[in-house]
Amino acid sequence: MFRLLTYNVHRCQGTDRRHDPKRIAAVIASCKPDIVALQELDVDRVRSGSVDQARIIAAELGMALHFHPALKMADELYGDAILTAAPMRLVRTGALPSPNLRREIEPRGALWAQIEIEGRRVDVINTHLGLNARERMLQMLDLLGDEWIGAVGEGPLIVTGDFNAVPRSRPYRLAAERLGDAQRLSGRRRPVPTFPTRLPVLPLDHIFISAALKAVRTQTLRTAETRLASDHLPLMADLDFAEAA
Repeated sequence: MFRLLTYNVHRCQGTDRRHDPKRIAAVIASCKPDIVALQELDVDRVRSGSVDQARIIAAELGMALHFHPALKMADELYGDAILTAAPMRLVRTGALPSPNLRREIEPRGALWAQIEIEGRRVDVINTHLGLNARERMLQMLDLLGDEWIGAVGEGPLIVTGDFNAVPRSRPYRLAAERLGDAQRLSGRRRPVPTFPTRLPVLPLDHIFISAALKAVRTQTLRTAETRLASDHLPLMADLDFAEAA
């Protein structure tokens, strides 16, 4: 059995307005995850102190990382990462499509890594979908296509991140039809809210798994520390390999 944690860290800016990657790392460490998927990381951005948040968190956890910048502005980067202490190989990173809108929207992307757990390969795709409904639909269809989920095959697969999508939305339902929501598979009637941390009402963060995996337990971490560290709660799942895998 292994534990995956997904966490939108809001550029490591807490609800107290303070940027603190080490505080985020402490929250993650308290959960003892084997695989970590992070969204909204700043790397060398002036607004957050010109530090590499991804590397600081990885160093604090003693993990290796792969980072994908969805947004690049000169030397400043912003994006998502996968971290683990297990053997890991990066398979793919890339931008997700955006519709032509009258206003500029934040670029979105995904990264895919293969991680060796208990001698078996697990494919992990981490993403952060957009705020616009049409945008999210395009991005989910892209993820379900031949370059991402469609290229994985029948083995253990996890697709996780901040989908900005509630369970009644079409993007969520498409993902849940192709894979399975780890929260529901673990026995929960519905996904738990993860946003905002002070009073969570929206289940925006999800963990989807293939039939080669089973969900043993899922939970959010809702403590004084997590209410302060970011505007999202971390969501974690204890997973195991299905008997038929």
